[in-house]
Amino acid sequence: MANREALKEFQSRLAQRLQAARDEAVSVSSWLAVESGGRQYLLPLAQSGEIFPWGGVHAVPYTQPWFLGVANLRGTLTGVVDLAGLLGTTQPRADQALQESSCLALNGALDVNAALLIDRLAGLRGAQAFVSSEPPEPGAPEYFGRAYVDDQGARWQELDLQALSRHSAFLSISA
Repeated sequence: MANREALKEFQSRLAQRLQAARDEAVSVSSWLAVESGGRQYLLPLAQSGEIFPWGGVHAVPYTQPWFLGVANLRGTLTGVVDLAGLLGTTQPRADQALQESSCLALNGALDVNAALLIDRLAGLRGAQAFVSSEPPEPGAPEYFGRAYVDDQGARWQELDLQALSRHSAFLSISA
């Protein structure tokens, strides 16, 4: 219950900050910063949808381990993908860790009913929050964007959610 209240408070603050930025004609942050599997990711706000507290899923047999199952999110049957598992950084999660996780629905404009399981929301970020960036490494998946480094030396990988939602690995959930 406390997690839901904290999530509602976070969403409320996020909405207030976005509205204040629009009102002041200030450049709006470009990304939602999240952590999953011990790594940091930047997800484009325009491709991100609503954030839901973890409520469990209904398992689907004969699927990839990173496809956790389906959940009813506001009346829509949505496939839930473990972002860390999909990207190959699966770490076992205790029930308590799952209860502290969130599901980030992909924006409806991407035309895919999917949500990503993320371990932690880290707020909004804009390019000004980083001290350097570099292009994706050779051989990186096509949905990897630039990698950004913040002033504490943490590396944040940008993910193009539209490209991810069209990628063959994401679309091939059968085991």
